[in-house]
Amino acid sequence: MVRPPLPPIDTRVERFDVAVGAAAEFLRSAWSDLREVSFEIGIMPPAAADGIPRWTVLRDEKRIILYRVPIERLGHPHHDDDLHRRMMIEGAVFRAAAEYLDRDPWDLGPERFRFF
Repeated sequence: MVRPPLPPIDTRVERFDVAVGAAAEFLRSAWSDLREVSFEIGIMPPAAADGIPRWTVLRDEKRIILYRVPIERLGHPHHDDDLHRRMMIEGAVFRAAAEYLDRDPWDLGPERFRFF
C-alpha cells in the first residue's frame, strides 16, 4: 500500500517570500538601478521611536530589507484572501523600491497598471 502524495507545504512565510521575490524580479528587469540591489526579508525591524517601519532602505549598501511581520500584521488588505494579501506585499516592495529610487511607486510599473 502506498499513501497518496501529500500536498506541498504552503506556509505564510513561503508565500511572503514568493511574493517579494516575484515583485523584486519584475522591478529589477524594469529598472537598471535596481539590478544590483539586494531585496532581503527580515522578521522584525529594530525598535524605532516614530512607529514601526515596514522596510529599511540602505542605498550605500544597495540593500532593501522588508519586514514580514509588520507588513503582514499592520497591512489591511481589502479582502482577506490570498490575492489581496499578495497585492499588499507587492505594494510594500514597490513602495520600498520607490523610496530607494526616490520616485513615486506608480512610476515603477506604469505599463503594469494601465487598464485602458
